[in-house]
Amino acid sequence: MKIIAIKMLRQFWEQYPDAEQPLKAWFDEAKKANWKNPADIKAQYRSARVLINRRVVFNIKGNDYRLVMAIAYRFGAVYIKFIGTHQEYDDIDAETVEMEI
Repeated sequence: MKIIAIKMLRQFWEQYPDAEQPLKAWFDEAKKANWKNPADIKAQYRSARVLINRRVVFNIKGNDYRLVMAIAYRFGAVYIKFIGTHQEYDDIDAETVEMEI
């Protein structure tokens, strides 16, 4: 998969250094993945939560952090929409959140 908005992940782990290795691990796995539908993601990540609008929520570092992405299955692209603490995640709508530029 091609991952869009890697800079957002990097900025996040600079602020939360304990998230760096888990995010890098997720990135490496996602980059090698060939997800064609939500079932492919769930097969790899049982705790992933599939939402509407082709969005998926991942638990990062034992659920300390949440990563929201949108996926264009047809193009093999993943768009990072949000990365934040569990508390920050509780304050957003994961189905509509857009990354801040």
